[in-house]
Amino acid sequence: MEQIVERAADLARRRWRGLVWLTGTADACREAALALWRAGPWQAPLWVAAEAPPGLAGDACLAPGRARSRLGGEQDLLVVDVVSAGAGFDPDAFGALAGTLRAGGLLVLMTPPDWGAHPDADYARLAEHPFLPERLTARYLGRLARLLAAAPEPIRWRAGEAPLLPPLAEPAPQTSAPGQSNQSADPDCLTDDQAEAVARLVRQRRRRPLVITADRGRGKSAALGIACARLLAAGEAEILVTAPRPAAVESLFERLATLCPAGERQGLDFRLGDRRVRFVAPDELTRLAQAGAAGGAGARLLVDEAAAIPAALLGEWLGAFPRIAFATTVHGYEGSGRGFAVRFLPRLAREAPNWQGLHLGEPIRWAADDPLEGLVNRLLLLGAEPTGAPSDGDVVWQRVLPAELAEDESRLRALFGLLVQAHYRTTPADLRRLLDGPGVGIGALMVDRYPLGVVLTGDEGGFDAELAERVARGERRPRGHLMAQSLAAHAGSREALTARLRRVVRIAVAQPQRRAGLGRRLIEAEAEQARRDGVDLLGASFGAEPGLLAFWRSLGFATLRLGLTRETATGEHAVMVAHPLTERGEALVEGLAARFRRALPGLLAFELCELAPEIAAALLAEGEGPALDAADRRDVEDVAFAQREPALARPALQVLVRHALARGVPAGDASLCLLVAWGFQGASSERLAALLGVTGRREVTARLRQAAAALIQW
Repeated sequence: MEQIVERAADLARRRWRGLVWLTGTADACREAALALWRAGPWQAPLWVAAEAPPGLAGDACLAPGRARSRLGGEQDLLVVDVVSAGAGFDPDAFGALAGTLRAGGLLVLMTPPDWGAHPDADYARLAEHPFLPERLTARYLGRLARLLAAAPEPIRWRAGEAPLLPPLAEPAPQTSAPGQSNQSADPDCLTDDQAEAVARLVRQRRRRPLVITADRGRGKSAALGIACARLLAAGEAEILVTAPRPAAVESLFERLATLCPAGERQGLDFRLGDRRVRFVAPDELTRLAQAGAAGGAGARLLVDEAAAIPAALLGEWLGAFPRIAFATTVHGYEGSGRGFAVRFLPRLAREAPNWQGLHLGEPIRWAADDPLEGLVNRLLLLGAEPTGAPSDGDVVWQRVLPAELAEDESRLRALFGLLVQAHYRTTPADLRRLLDGPGVGIGALMVDRYPLGVVLTGDEGGFDAELAERVARGERRPRGHLMAQSLAAHAGSREALTARLRRVVRIAVAQPQRRAGLGRRLIEAEAEQARRDGVDLLGASFGAEPGLLAFWRSLGFATLRLGLTRETATGEHAVMVAHPLTERGEALVEGLAARFRRALPGLLAFELCELAPEIAAALLAEGEGPALDAADRRDVEDVAFAQREPALARPALQVLVRHALARGVPAGDASLCLLVAWGFQGASSERLAALLGVTGRREVTARLRQAAAALIQW
């Protein structure tokens, strides 16, 4: 025991942190960990377990599901219980809490001796109907155990025996000890990187968005707080702050309160006289911006953990706030900065070509060569990057077996890196689902051993008639089967539950190879494989966006459902599409698609009246467009070239829109979108005037006439 406490002191002198891998029975591990808990001078120690051990204060214990509530805090000792009855390894909680350990801290991971031989209790979250948790594979846990066994960093400790401590290297000469003065010329900052971020934030000019990226523990949130303090001191009246969750900006407000002792903090609202810094949740911020109650001339917005916020919302804020900064974690539990780069930065470059970027590389809580950071990154693949493929060679589609992937670390890293790069929120738990999720299929386009693209699928449906009936009636909700159950709940389709459906969960193509047809090849190969497997239809669910709708439509997929409200995760309306593979699937898709097309005009007039017109147009383009007969044409021409009131010819103008779409007018055409917003969504003259940048109903009517004239002559 004393050896481990002494080792923690040695680590502190190097500004390192360590992992203790404690194995044994549940009782023996708890006894050993509690003895260590009591032996050291730990500050704010934390025990993470499904149930607290006897004798430990309640505030010192945390259930894994509440890990995010401690983000922004710091501990010297972190005990993670994976050995007790009902305990399991939660990848997201482990990744999040590992970042709260400060220099000299220890992470104690308690596992059974045969860890990885079978699933643990946390696998209940993976067990989709009809699979039982204990019948799943445990490749993910086996991989963790192998990596830990081969790693040189951990302290290995079998409960009841003396711990085995690895040798420690001498600290680097430039490394400072805890408590030593900071390494920056700025007295409020701990590194030069942080000081540069603060300086950039304080002197930010209008229409020059700033993007700050950093790995965990680099002090980006604290930098936002320091900048807020200086801006308030300089007289700025109000600064708005947003993040995916309030806990993400706790360190911002802590730093702000420290630097402005005369101010008053009430939760996430800080006031200094008549000046203030205020946290606003993303959804509320969007509502305020749309209503004109936030943003405008002189307004400033700081966005923390931007990668975990839907790109659609970031885009709306970009236009509303002349001074805006986006800070995001590159590798970590809040989302992927690389996915943020793929989804949002192209739009940022188009709308604000003078944007600036800054990367914080120097850690604050620990030294740059801290062994725990590298170990956790390897275990959870937080730093996974796509592997550059050869410029020549045959591109071959192949099925990738999770069992083979679990044993091939370099291939796993390359493939998972593709997924991280392409998706805005890939979490550590997604790696476990990739290796052990029931019904998961992996298809990849490979050049030699290098993946250029990957598609992940999940099998759904296949319910018996009795269960399908109960699910459709809302009496049962089996775990998983997201698309099949959604179609049953919203369209009343029992057949969607009894048929076999394969859903595309993720699709990713390496950045250099995008727009070269590889995405199409992936889906076409997956459809052929599904057909051979006897699957009735191939489906997908994603945030409705014109480019994605066009991609899936070009592959023969039909829209079956559109969510009536924005999804919290994407900020977009979820759309479900499918392509039939069998006669049964064809009948099902045809019936559901026809039903959706019939309902769409009514939904656009009411529940979806604020849907983006270009998305509404893309949906209206599906199916056969109605013919524009002579009477319709006369009505349209009377509006376009004479003085007829457009409202009196609305049915004809609606037919004109669908006719134009059927003839190939792009869904994003300005004239077409104007007529969609007016004719299908009932947009008021005031709203249309704001969208068009004109004043008054007369100018709006003139634009409607011009739009009708443009489409009738297409």
